Amino acid sequence: MCKKIVPVLLLSGLLSACLTSPTGRSQLIFMPDAQINQMGLQAFDTLKKETPISRNSRYNQTASCIAQALIKEVGGSWEVVVFEDKSPNAFALPGNKIGIHTGMLALVKTQDQLAAVIGHEIGHVLAKHSNERASQELAVNQGMALIQAVTTPQTALGQTAFGLLGVGAQYGVLMPFSRTQESEADMIGVDLMARAGFDPKQSVTLWQLMAQATQGQQPLEFMSTHPAHATRIQNLEQHMPQALGLYQQAQTAGKQPHCQ
Repeated sequence: MCKKIVPVLLLSGLLSACLTSPTGRSQLIFMPDAQINQMGLQAFDTLKKETPISRNSRYNQTASCIAQALIKEVGGSWEVVVFEDKSPNAFALPGNKIGIHTGMLALVKTQDQLAAVIGHEIGHVLAKHSNERASQELAVNQGMALIQAVTTPQTALGQTAFGLLGVGAQYGVLMPFSRTQESEADMIGVDLMARAGFDPKQSVTLWQLMAQATQGQQPLEFMSTHPAHATRIQNLEQHMPQALGLYQQAQTAGKQPHCQ
């Protein structure tokens, strides 16, 4: 990928950088982490102003308990917010921000399924997928104005910026992560939940539940922004022996979250 885009960057007078993702994949990322994190912080602040925050104590306690168990495995300080929104959705943003809709909490059946959702979203952040997409967009199209655009999500450029970060659906722009990025987030997320003591087999059950929820209905927002391909469950099942090994290690170490 880097070789394909570098000529464009050179023509644009930009400095390219090929980095390696947590799974060993080559990535084109040249935006400074501080810059992409600032975009995430601004976007999250905008969402908190425009979307009601849930006061459901049970939802907040459950979401916080699960998220904190996962966060212990990755480190850093993260903010977790439950938004009052019936659409089953969740996201994580650069700058260590996690958003979960009440609709997602109502849909999942177990703490492990919600851990799979949150772990998947954290996986996108750990793999710098937002930076990867924003770097490509800046290289070939929008210019640096994109960075400021998250403060005005109603504008066309603002919608693009939110879409690149992975939370553009509510502003009319769906920019799904690529299949490669989705698969990468799946693998990172299932290993993360296993290391935290959550049953990784529930990640497969989660995607089966998502598929069942869409039968005869419009696709769920979470499914439209996180496309579930037929190979997703197969990939997770193929990866499951490694995840189960991590899960066994976590159980042996006494990591047994009780967040129900």
